[in-house]
Amino acid sequence: MANCDSLFKEFDANLQIPQPKKDQIRKSNKALRDQIRNYFKKEHPEYKPTFYIQGSSKIRNRIRTKDDTCDQDDGVYFKANPENVTGTTLQKWVKDAVDGTTDATPSHRKKCITVDYKAGYNIDLPVFLFDKDKDSHPKLAVKNEDFKMDDPKEFVEEFNRRKDSNGQLVRITRFLKAWCDNKREKMPNGLSMTVLAMKYYQKHDRDDISFKYTLTEIERNLKVFFSCVMPTTPYDDLFAGYDEDRRKNFMNNLADLIADAKTAVDAEENQLNASKLWRDHLGKTYFPEGKDVKERSSSAALLTGTIGTARPYHG
Repeated sequence: MANCDSLFKEFDANLQIPQPKKDQIRKSNKALRDQIRNYFKKEHPEYKPTFYIQGSSKIRNRIRTKDDTCDQDDGVYFKANPENVTGTTLQKWVKDAVDGTTDATPSHRKKCITVDYKAGYNIDLPVFLFDKDKDSHPKLAVKNEDFKMDDPKEFVEEFNRRKDSNGQLVRITRFLKAWCDNKREKMPNGLSMTVLAMKYYQKHDRDDISFKYTLTEIERNLKVFFSCVMPTTPYDDLFAGYDEDRRKNFMNNLADLIADAKTAVDAEENQLNASKLWRDHLGKTYFPEGKDVKERSSSAALLTGTIGTARPYHG
């Protein structure tokens, strides 16, 4: 049957952020940190910010969207709250610190301050607080709400513990995120797809087969219990707020992808035809077309690679 492993490898390469943009993001991030340090040193010297890059850029599963945009998360941490201000106030101070960095006014979102750049990227600045150094986990500032226990660093460490030496889990998460980005339609966010990949990843020598098996394992389990529980603090269910329409939308898209994945891997002999099936779901922007050639192999040959489940997940 058609072997699209090389196409998935090329797809993964196409999803990478170009080095010039990475350099630009790094430069912008440094400038934001400098502004935040200087602002607090002058306006609120009792608050001393530290920083931690987190999210997809830290675990290396960040993708460029089909609109050729990307983002970066840089947590702003405070070890004490001497004035006992609210999380919303801390967020506002960070917003004031970075105001004027770009032509666009920073956005005060629910869980972060977002700075947009014309070069096609944004930097999110979530704000965290260690309450009098007595908590092992920081608390996230949430706009107009109480602080919420959260620990992105713990999540990064857990992901790195689970990932394989060949980087396949990282690639599978990128493929899942690219699929959601291509579909849009209120599909799950990148964190949700990363958690599902961590929980249901199926190892194989070929990425197309690993992806197919991972998708079927995700569907099998979500049909039993539709949830996506964080494996680290705060151990919340990322699907808890989904209404029935959003759940059905995701599950229907998943079923459609699995049906074509099975055809592409198990039945289609022509690589070009198989690639067209993948491109319908993963997008024509970055997923390449295959060659117009036929491959004949037995179904048993698909099992010659190593297949295995992810490590036990407790969530």
